[in-house]
Amino acid sequence: MLEDTAKDQILVIKHGALGDIVQGLDAFASLRAGNPQARITLMTSPGFVSLAEMMPWFDDVIIDPRASFINFIASLRVCRHLRRNWSVIVDMQCSGRTRRYFSYFRLPTTRWIGVAPGCSDPLPDFKGVNNRLRMMKAAKMAGGVNQLANMVWLLPDNDGTDNHWRVDSAHGYAVLVPGCSLAKPQKRWPAEYFAAVGNDLLARGIKVYVVGTAEDRRAIDCVLANAPDIIDLCGKTNLPELGRLLCDASYVIGNDTGPVFLAAKTGAPTLMMMGPDTDPAMSAPNGIAASWLRANPISDITVTAALASLYNLCKSTKS
Repeated sequence: MLEDTAKDQILVIKHGALGDIVQGLDAFASLRAGNPQARITLMTSPGFVSLAEMMPWFDDVIIDPRASFINFIASLRVCRHLRRNWSVIVDMQCSGRTRRYFSYFRLPTTRWIGVAPGCSDPLPDFKGVNNRLRMMKAAKMAGGVNQLANMVWLLPDNDGTDNHWRVDSAHGYAVLVPGCSLAKPQKRWPAEYFAAVGNDLLARGIKVYVVGTAEDRRAIDCVLANAPDIIDLCGKTNLPELGRLLCDASYVIGNDTGPVFLAAKTGAPTLMMMGPDTDPAMSAPNGIAASWLRANPISDITVTAALASLYNLCKSTKS
């Protein structure tokens, strides 16, 4: 365990993706709880900096663009970051890239927690172990103590600013997340099914929003074509705004993708749709009102089953 002094300098490496970062929030909180006087820095990808800077567990955030290793200037910058006077480097990414960081860039005397061959504190074999538990183990090896991440920092308008879109949360609303990685279309529940869920919610007097990135535009357009009264927020929210939208929602339903993990972690009633590529033992959403449905193919999950699960989740939070 690290000494409880201000001289401790801890670097956490976690590049992404969003779902993985959300699964690491408890580990971040645990690391801070066990090292309250340490200066803890996060190295992450550019797309997650705005969210990371809001988190209460880090003193600094380092941007790592994950450039090609033949990019001399970028590699030199990473090398300089890794060769600072760290008490310990906690590799929560555990990727081929971070293994190379260990081999080529770190100081030989720096304590390193991870899976890189030859590192001072090797993590155990995590085959078949949930991503959250893997990162919790890394945090404990750096002196962390069991802690659940308090998400109060993500509450709507926490910083006193107004979003460029307005949401009336007084009467409840739902958020649909019909997109996910384009590389794995088998992870996408049919867009017309999301539209059917949206129409059922609308018929109950619940306002419905759909969110996503430019990559999700085709799926979202299909949703809107079948449910034109759904409000389109595709590409209109940055990560902090998206988090605030999700945390106040009465219902969230989506595929195996980062925003759904984030919604679940905030405590919003959240239902994840899973296809054969998602193993719930490894990647189930974590939250007080989170659940999932899985089928092979994913289209075998019926709208009726999804609605029943979604409404039951909401009931369970009120009981």
